[in-house]
Amino acid sequence: MPQPAALAPNASFVLPAKARQTAVGLGLAGLIAGSWLALHFYAMLVFQLTWLTLPFAIILAAVQCWLSVGVFIISHDAMHGTLAPGRPRVNSAVGAVLLFLYAGFGWRKMRDAHFDHHKLAGHAGDPDFDENNPDHFLRWYATFFRRYFGWKSIAWVSSVVTVYWLIVGVSMVQLIMLYGLPAIASSLQLFYFGTYRPHRHEKRPDEGDRLSRGFSDEHNARSDEFGTLASLATCFHFGYHLEHHRRPDVPWWALPAARRSGVAK
Repeated sequence: MPQPAALAPNASFVLPAKARQTAVGLGLAGLIAGSWLALHFYAMLVFQLTWLTLPFAIILAAVQCWLSVGVFIISHDAMHGTLAPGRPRVNSAVGAVLLFLYAGFGWRKMRDAHFDHHKLAGHAGDPDFDENNPDHFLRWYATFFRRYFGWKSIAWVSSVVTVYWLIVGVSMVQLIMLYGLPAIASSLQLFYFGTYRPHRHEKRPDEGDRLSRGFSDEHNARSDEFGTLASLATCFHFGYHLEHHRRPDVPWWALPAARRSGVAK
């Protein structure tokens, strides 16, 4: 299925050669996803949660949450074919495996929904948008969660928890703290920085709190003003969201350079 075309008033940013983009993309994907899996297995099979290790467990959970965000962003690049340009089978394979491991998500369903988001950004029919609650975080997140977290995800998460709890013998407290909470927190982080902040409508106090879209073009998206490190920490540069909508051919790790080039100006 072809991805949405980029509609960039400023297309001055030039991507690296396909071979280099593939090498960097797959290298970073291996580092992030490999660290995510290694930390997960350490937290489930090696680490022992006690009162003495609780502070370290909190750090583990926070790092795992951030890596989970990264795993989803890699899958997102795969949807757009920017993980390995010109290699659709590689993109599909990596994206499908990571989405399933992340939360039991189906590749084609998620990819098609994301393309619908690009085509209908901020309008009725956009699966990432809640037209009835365009400024309400919790209601919008509830809509977002219901649309994407279906029975396959429930079955996958339930199976993982059952195996670790009843077969491996991991305590439920440790499962919740080092598997459940990082997963839920990562969905909140992705939603807040990658969907809600870029696409929300804002109230205008000078106009009687009237809701205003406040967007610069038909993409109905805005970008955060974060520096590069803060952008990486919050959502792997997905907060540079207008740049992404105007240039969906740019991989996550190149978005700061695209922003500096003036793609969103």
